[in-house]
Amino acid sequence: MKRTNYIWVAGTILALATICNAQQSSSLGDYARAARKENKPTATKTFDNDNIPRDSQLSVVGNTADNPPADTDNANTAVKPQDANKPNPDALKTKVEEQKSKIELASRELDVTQREYRLRAASFYADAGERLRNAGAWDKEDAAYKQKIADQQKAVDDAKKQLADSQEELRKAGGK
Repeated sequence: MKRTNYIWVAGTILALATICNAQQSSSLGDYARAARKENKPTATKTFDNDNIPRDSQLSVVGNTADNPPADTDNANTAVKPQDANKPNPDALKTKVEEQKSKIELASRELDVTQREYRLRAASFYADAGERLRNAGAWDKEDAAYKQKIADQQKAVDDAKKQLADSQEELRKAGGK
């Protein structure tokens, strides 16, 4: 009987503690709203998702391509001969990004081919009867897979070399 009473008292205490704790705690959202109300406005304007202008544009410091400086004349804007040979950094950046995606795709294809080969080899070598019956066919398939893997590896290496060359060209053109 004493055990039953102790269990009942402990359960009651836990239930009361849970109820009191639930009434006292507030959610993180309530805390964030209260903190936002308490903050004093600062001298600088900060934008977040709540106050970003949706219908107007943000001002940009400096000149943009749409807004050339007013004091330039046509003689200064003419293309100089050495500028005509200079590559466009934006085009080079696009080229570098395209090459990176090509390398990623080729690397994934190489990885898949290597995994396929390992699975086929494991399956072939696990079955002794298969090795005895189809040794000649396996040799042909094995050579074909190894050649395919070598070709794909060469394509990845060539793409990486082209990427390095393009990155160097972009660096020389002043891009990052």
